[in-house]
Amino acid sequence: MDYQQLVSLRQHHPAWRLLRADNAPLIISFLQQAFVGPNQRSLEQANLASKLDDLIYSLHQSLGQTLFPRAASAYLDDWADNSNGWLRKFYPPGSDEAHYELTAAAEKTIEWLSSLGKRQFVGTESRLLAIFDLLRQVVEGSETDPDTRIAELEKRKAALDTEIARIKAGQIDLMDATRVRERFLAINDSADSLLADFREIEQNFRDLDRQVRERIATWEGGKGALLEAFFGEHDAITDSDQGRSFRAFWEFLMSPSRQDELSGLLQKVFEMPPVQSLEPDRRLLHIHYEWLKAGEAAQRTVARLSEQLRRYLDDQAWLENKRIMNLLRDIEAKALNLRQQPPDTEIIGLDEVQVTFNLPLDRPLYSPPLKPRLNTLLLEEGISEHAADALFNQNYVNKSRLQENLRMALRQQAQISLGELLDRYPLQQGLAELVSWLELATANKRCALDENQTQLISWHDEQGILRRASVPLIVFSQ
Repeated sequence: MDYQQLVSLRQHHPAWRLLRADNAPLIISFLQQAFVGPNQRSLEQANLASKLDDLIYSLHQSLGQTLFPRAASAYLDDWADNSNGWLRKFYPPGSDEAHYELTAAAEKTIEWLSSLGKRQFVGTESRLLAIFDLLRQVVEGSETDPDTRIAELEKRKAALDTEIARIKAGQIDLMDATRVRERFLAINDSADSLLADFREIEQNFRDLDRQVRERIATWEGGKGALLEAFFGEHDAITDSDQGRSFRAFWEFLMSPSRQDELSGLLQKVFEMPPVQSLEPDRRLLHIHYEWLKAGEAAQRTVARLSEQLRRYLDDQAWLENKRIMNLLRDIEAKALNLRQQPPDTEIIGLDEVQVTFNLPLDRPLYSPPLKPRLNTLLLEEGISEHAADALFNQNYVNKSRLQENLRMALRQQAQISLGELLDRYPLQQGLAELVSWLELATANKRCALDENQTQLISWHDEQGILRRASVPLIVFSQ
């Protein structure tokens, strides 16, 4: 970084402005307690103002003087102003109350200040091993020679066989308490930094959304040029390293098996005595659910981009139709004025505006109209040749029973896929019950559907024949 770049950052970057603010200790401590500490994505204005009031009151009581005389809501509006950029004030869809969320710049400032404090101990071995693992992945993943890759796999296989033989002989090497604590602290730091990265990703999509709205509002050219510019910027973000990494992360996290594996690993780590001695935050056990919420927020921002573009296209089509109607009305008005007050000068006229064809052989021959003859008959009650019992023996699926099964399953775990749910509560009415499950999934706001992945559902019909159906991956959440 050169001198001019640092001068620009000092003048314009929100993180630097936060460090230079007069009330920086109040702002940073409050934002850390309200958002970063409890992992809150957003808070209502009334709730956040109440928390700030409580903090200001406690500071006045402990210091014995009034340092912050303004109202809490005034401080929040000041921090969310564009000149500061430490909070983002917005109105969620369907809500009339303002909400606040922490910006990526403010979270970076809090994370950097937290790193200035004295850590329990500085772990170096885990980071060195992580560097070696990353280097090995890069080298092995970029190797194009099959013989070299096979040789590396054979070496790894021999090392695994040696380790298995040692374990069978009773020689088990356990990780000591220091190494366990060091790696757990590294996991905790990586999990927190990942949540901070999500705010920056969401901010990038939000900046693109703002640019599209500004360009639409001031655009004077054609729709084709605007769409080309929009999709170019959207593809640039989607195909960038950040966009590809986010897609890979999202596909990995959406896998139910990966979520179960992650939950099991976290639970085992928290049960270890060296980790319990650190008194870790129990919210780390559910950190992957926080990742899901953060990822869904980024996905909703992308959906708002598409919705804004569709609304623009609808508005442009309406404006074009309106312009055509105005031109037609203008022509009609001028024609009426010309008829009532014809000009003195000679008007150029056209004798014939089109060619008239008269084809005698094209005329149809005369056909006398047919008068239908209606026979009046009395309707008599008939006898059906087929039984009508099938009309009254329809399969009725009790959706209340299905919803109760779903509630019972979600009491035991936070998420469950449709395949796991049907393994626990098998289909009793076959395909009709499966269709009812699909209908409940589409109506459930806490249900996620991934059409890129499928699940195979099996059941036996009334004749005992095994039936199978392939459906999209459906995950129910609490």
